[in-house]
Amino acid sequence: MKRYIIHLKNQNYIPKQANWLLHRARNMVSDIGVVVRDTRVATEHVEFDTSIPERIDLEEILRRFNTISPVSEYELLVERHLEKHEAIRKARDLFNNEKYWQTHEVLEPVWKEARAEEKNLLNGIILIAAAFVHDEKDESSICISILSRANKKLSQSKGLYFRMDLDEINRQVLRIIETGMIRRFTI
Repeated sequence: MKRYIIHLKNQNYIPKQANWLLHRARNMVSDIGVVVRDTRVATEHVEFDTSIPERIDLEEILRRFNTISPVSEYELLVERHLEKHEAIRKARDLFNNEKYWQTHEVLEPVWKEARAEEKNLLNGIILIAAAFVHDEKDESSICISILSRANKKLSQSKGLYFRMDLDEINRQVLRIIETGMIRRFTI
């Protein structure tokens, strides 16, 4: 099995429809052994985490998913170890494009190698991404719970870190925790 993230253009889908979209996608491809692991609804795209048997043509899967919405892009997931600066830059771009699950995947190896305060800071950013994954699936209470954990990890982080304004990130997270109103932001 090869694992792909498939992005469809979001044509007015909302996170409340994530579970319905997941079941719809599964029904479309289960007959050929494709596994749709998860669905996440972002502002500009709908993301499907899929596992496709080697014998199945990816184009057939994309054709079927096109009936939900046009395919905008897809990526074969392979483990890549990026240099710290490149990984953080890529993670920031992914986060700002609401590709939160991939943000987590790119940052995790950097976090594992980090020490002390930087380890907490990276864990905080990973937790924010994880929280927003749950928001994309309309799981707001889980999102806010994870943001509370992120807030604790980021509490000592101030200033700039690789062009990310940590003070603003802390303010945004705290605002969501205090109001209970989830509003995704960029970093």
